[in-house]
Amino acid sequence: MTKDILISRRAVIASGIALGVSGFAPLARAAAPLKVAGIHASPVENAWNSCLHKALQDAAKEGVIEYVFSEGVSGTDYPRAMREYAEQGNKLIIGEAYAVEKEARQVAADYPDTAFVLGSSGEQAGDNFGVFGTWNHDGAYLAGMLAGKMTKSNVVGSVGAIPIPEVNMLINAFAAGVKAVNPDAKHLVSFIGTFFDPPKAREAGLAQIDAGADILFGERIGTADAAKERGIKSVGSLIDYTPRYPDTVFANAMWYFRPILDAAIADVAAGKPVGRNYTSYGLMKEGGSDIVFVKGVAPADAETAMEAKRAEIKAGTFEVPKMMDEPK
Repeated sequence: MTKDILISRRAVIASGIALGVSGFAPLARAAAPLKVAGIHASPVENAWNSCLHKALQDAAKEGVIEYVFSEGVSGTDYPRAMREYAEQGNKLIIGEAYAVEKEARQVAADYPDTAFVLGSSGEQAGDNFGVFGTWNHDGAYLAGMLAGKMTKSNVVGSVGAIPIPEVNMLINAFAAGVKAVNPDAKHLVSFIGTFFDPPKAREAGLAQIDAGADILFGERIGTADAAKERGIKSVGSLIDYTPRYPDTVFANAMWYFRPILDAAIADVAAGKPVGRNYTSYGLMKEGGSDIVFVKGVAPADAETAMEAKRAEIKAGTFEVPKMMDEPK
């Protein structure tokens, strides 16, 4: 592993004593904790990576796993990090294959006794390469319903990373929620070309505000900084940004990685193949995503309509459209 990776590595090794409550606590008492490695292409404070990192840390604190990780791993070094963690005896490797789809699958093929479960836009491969998508689009749609009733300029904006299917779907879902309650609203979209560049996301947000947007959907961290600077409202994604921006971020499309992680851990512990798609465990009806919002910011009738739609999503009677084409 390169010097840069070694410098950025931190380790969290859990004891075998459960410190919390988990559905897998009996597993922790019955057997030694599973050795799990996380490989993060961005710093773990990046919203997406923080979701994985928190779930892994929580499982480690509960004694379910032993967890080590690397952060800020470049695409050129990523396959090497995968190999090194496999060589070190980690039974499950969690990470992201978006920039290294072909290479990641090759590494998995070379280590058939190691389970790899990675965020990916592609499909699973063989028995030991599983994938998952970040499908918090249900929450994004519901946040869009609130935003559509709140906008005064009739212009909203979304700042995203790169137009890959998962990002496209999220932004399209937010736009669909807006349009469902406000068909005349205009939706501006910007991509910053990277997964982690808060200053660039801020600049993109400011440009959208200059173009008339009075509510921003921040698919990327940094968007809320622009909204705060200009005194408008914003929607967060993946994690709850409201405590950090209490007067700015009024709603968040949450994503919880723990259900996906638990399913992967269970498969490895049972000796089952992980070569499957774990995305569905992250859906709202499975408890893997949701919306959190500050009550009283949106009009009361907008909140009522949103909550009714949320109940339909959880009951499986309404499905938010999955539109993965690049938003225009």
